[in-house]
Amino acid sequence: MPFMKILLATNNRHKLREFSDMFAPAHILFPQDEGTDFFHEETGFTFHENALGKALTLYRLTGSPVLADDSGLVIPALDGEPGIFSARYGGEHLETPERNAYLLEQMKGIDSREAFFVCSLVLLIDEYRFISVQETVEGEIIQKMQGTGGFGYDPLFYLPQMNCTMAELTDVQKHQISHRGRAARRIRTCMNDLLTKENQDL
Repeated sequence: MPFMKILLATNNRHKLREFSDMFAPAHILFPQDEGTDFFHEETGFTFHENALGKALTLYRLTGSPVLADDSGLVIPALDGEPGIFSARYGGEHLETPERNAYLLEQMKGIDSREAFFVCSLVLLIDEYRFISVQETVEGEIIQKMQGTGGFGYDPLFYLPQMNCTMAELTDVQKHQISHRGRAARRIRTCMNDLLTKENQDL
């Protein structure tokens, strides 16, 4: 059955766990699980360009279906920063707590705290055939970190409708609400449509 094994174009174990949950029963694997060392330099100007670039790089190495995402935090009051540079905002040497502290420093004195997470997600079937979606979730940047779940900027991203940060959600809640969860559901719908059509064509 197609899509039962999909390589994830990342070295981020947090993302592997999230996508494994969201795409079960398909097996989401690290490239290393298949004996492949994966690296892709993010040179795109958009989340979509980076996601597609990662997918193509890994597909050309393996020839297997690939799932790739590029995600980030966008803050209008900072002219869209950190945006596509979210994972290296303030310098690639920073660890997550230091990066969150750097973000808070950039927002000192700023009253407008609105922000949104973006996830561009690509399922690459072969080099010329792919499904791409992009989703967001809106929230606010709070004054100090709150919660121990999630990763990245989750402890600073407050969801008014939930009265908590992304880092305070359960895994099930996060998959329902998050930008990655929303994008994953849309990709899964497209996957199901493809499988239905292929079965009808048999």
